[in-house]
Amino acid sequence: MDTIEHGGIGLPGAHAFDLLQALPVAVYTTDKQGLITFFNEAAAELWGHRPVINEDRWCGSWKLRHLDGRKMAHDECPMAIALREEKDVRWGRAIAERPNGELIPFSAHPVLLRNETGDTIGAINTLLDLRTQTMADEARTRLASIVESSMDAIVSKDINGIITSWNDAAQRLFGYTPAEAIGRPVTILIPPDHLDEEVSIITRIRAGEVVPSYETVRQRKDGTRIPVSLTVSPIRDGIGRIIGASKIARDISSHKESERRIRLLMREVNHRVKNQYSVIISMIRETSKQASSPKVFLEQVRERILALSESHDLLVNAEWRGATVAELVEAQVRVFAAQSRLSAKGPVIMLKPNAVQYLGIAFHELATNSAKYGVLSNPVGQVEIEWAITTAADGEETFGLVWHEHDGPPLDGETRRGFGSVVLKRIAPQALGGTGQLEFGEHGVSWRLEAPLRYVKNSLDEMD
Repeated sequence: MDTIEHGGIGLPGAHAFDLLQALPVAVYTTDKQGLITFFNEAAAELWGHRPVINEDRWCGSWKLRHLDGRKMAHDECPMAIALREEKDVRWGRAIAERPNGELIPFSAHPVLLRNETGDTIGAINTLLDLRTQTMADEARTRLASIVESSMDAIVSKDINGIITSWNDAAQRLFGYTPAEAIGRPVTILIPPDHLDEEVSIITRIRAGEVVPSYETVRQRKDGTRIPVSLTVSPIRDGIGRIIGASKIARDISSHKESERRIRLLMREVNHRVKNQYSVIISMIRETSKQASSPKVFLEQVRERILALSESHDLLVNAEWRGATVAELVEAQVRVFAAQSRLSAKGPVIMLKPNAVQYLGIAFHELATNSAKYGVLSNPVGQVEIEWAITTAADGEETFGLVWHEHDGPPLDGETRRGFGSVVLKRIAPQALGGTGQLEFGEHGVSWRLEAPLRYVKNSLDEMD
């Protein structure tokens, strides 16, 4: 092949020289003593520096460093070693430091140049910028770290459905260790009645499709089933061929349980709201019979609906599990009576939602009546509320509650026959499957309620 002389070294001909200049890879040559005789633009770009031909030696870098960051003298670089030891050096690695301080990792591939008699007359070096490879390695490391630390189960399989990778979350979710899962068919995770899913998934993956997230069921090592959200994507090799698939499975057990509870709660709310509608309709009907004017009617209905809303708030805050008797007294009565004038005693009993609503409106009627006409209308007097559970000989448990006023003005029962009396004598007791007795005495009102405990107490949350 024709050669041209450049700095005293035999180089390829002009056409080949142009090719070296056009290469996107850094290339340079030196003479036997290491003086640089040629470099292409790619080399100058990698170095960020243009060495002086026939003056600078070994390498055109402004400065050099070892991979661990230590400074490297130019006569320690791979080109210097190749010329000094008269041997080709493969994959020598170093870091070029540019004048602006930027560090460029590279691999060097110096090859000796010899004349016709075999004597060394110089060397040619090819430098490969390792930044892309380094970034790829870092990306792979980060990806591996993300996969291993993910809270979602991430599993890969080959195109035949054989598991090829298995992260920690997959072990936690499905119960198999990596040694137990890798190399086995992915169908070990699929219940028999869902095996048709895998056929569909493989077909779509082979067509290059991503299977969007969908909810399904998978099977643990112990045979139990677990609801999951599953996403499947194809895995390709370096030339784009589909060689497998990755699966991301997210445990949605808590989500499903929340959905179940929400549905249950909505059914409960719907049932309770219908009950409230019945109470409100009855309230309006009875109030209209007793109200002396539209203004009084509106005010009484407003107060009673607000009382219902107080009980409703207790139920909402407790996710409709109920409320204790003490909480209900606090919500309905405290606004009418100072702490010193109210006594509330009894065991902790979690009331059913139905009992909360009807006892709540009963307490409101008693407190409102007391504030207007009874003991709470005077600066003296006391309201005592006591409740207890008694057990009959046959084992039947009964809830008993007494509202009793002391030192209040005398009341005439004949003049107090309004909606409150209807609630206390009929509506509240009947709703709880019990009986109610209302008395107007010389010192205030007494009300006694008795009802089967099973209709009053929430058995789903035993607290007493």
